[in-house]
Amino acid sequence: MTTTLTRLRVPGAFLLGAVLLLGVAPLALSDFRLSLFAKYLCYAIVAVGVSLAWGRGGLMVLGQGVFFGLGGYAMAMHLKLTDAAATGEKLPDFMQLYGTSDALPWWWEPFANPFFALAMTVLLPMVVAGVLGFFIFRRRVKGAYFAILSQALAAALSIWLIGQQATTGGTNGLTDIQGFFGYSLDDPVNQRMVYFIIAAVLLLLMALARQLFVSRYGELLVAVRDSEERVRFLGYDPANVKLVAYVVAAGMAGLAGALFVPAVGIISPALIGIVPSIGFVIGAAVGGRASLVGAVLGAIAVAWAQSTLSDAFPAAWTYLQGLLFVLAVGFLPGGLASLWFVLRRRRTRPTPVIRTEEPVAVTVGETA
Repeated sequence: MTTTLTRLRVPGAFLLGAVLLLGVAPLALSDFRLSLFAKYLCYAIVAVGVSLAWGRGGLMVLGQGVFFGLGGYAMAMHLKLTDAAATGEKLPDFMQLYGTSDALPWWWEPFANPFFALAMTVLLPMVVAGVLGFFIFRRRVKGAYFAILSQALAAALSIWLIGQQATTGGTNGLTDIQGFFGYSLDDPVNQRMVYFIIAAVLLLLMALARQLFVSRYGELLVAVRDSEERVRFLGYDPANVKLVAYVVAAGMAGLAGALFVPAVGIISPALIGIVPSIGFVIGAAVGGRASLVGAVLGAIAVAWAQSTLSDAFPAAWTYLQGLLFVLAVGFLPGGLASLWFVLRRRRTRPTPVIRTEEPVAVTVGETA
């Protein structure tokens, strides 16, 4: 009976998640709230990859904003070209204002093809992560140095995008996106369609990550995290093991960025720099980076708190966000997902028994 319940626990949890995301949320939330929730689910998709790379592999991925941005810009470029073609224009609106040429940049042209653009939302982040990870892990860079390199990459991409006003929109980014593969985003029905796509993708990626967790590769990834030298002694290459996790997490972040664009209608450097990259990790850390459900719920909760508290306390939110990260990593490494197990362990911890020895009577003429 216990074995049967254990086997049904995971499918039951996914079924419950599907009912809540695809059934309850669309009925309970207004169009505005549902659109906002879709934005939170995009952050949750990034958290799934963070849970794989950091929770299982021990890789402090503080540069996920890079891959989120690459996927987002790839999708936004196609949608801007589609919007321009719908109005009979050759160039997107911002290029007509800030561009220095009447011709479309050559590297924009392939993104007019929807299949190429969709492929690039995932493949481009994975290729970039593969190239970077190959050199980083081969050099055995890890720990704080890996985290610093990740953040430096996020800062470099953000600065580059800001400096390309004529081709990337500069500080404003790519804004005012009207359509999504032939559907108007001004229509609430189409906005709900976008939400259903995002929710379905989240569930599918959680199922994929779950399979990776329980697979032989997942066990090997945990072994590399805990004792890299022993894994190398057994004949495995830890660099390849970590590279796979890093690339898969990058692909998930890129897909999240691509879905973020139709959900919000914008992608800009402010969404992919150092601060957003840290925010992705904080969500997973607060919820529990080793738990898929914990990481997803943590990402949604932190995103909701950011939208709510940043409006009320715009100057204090950044400090509160940093405090959450410090508390989660320093005092509850397993996140809120491990809180129940911590409390139960303390409750069931046996009380130490203090033994006292009775004094031994010693008579005159005898030794103890």
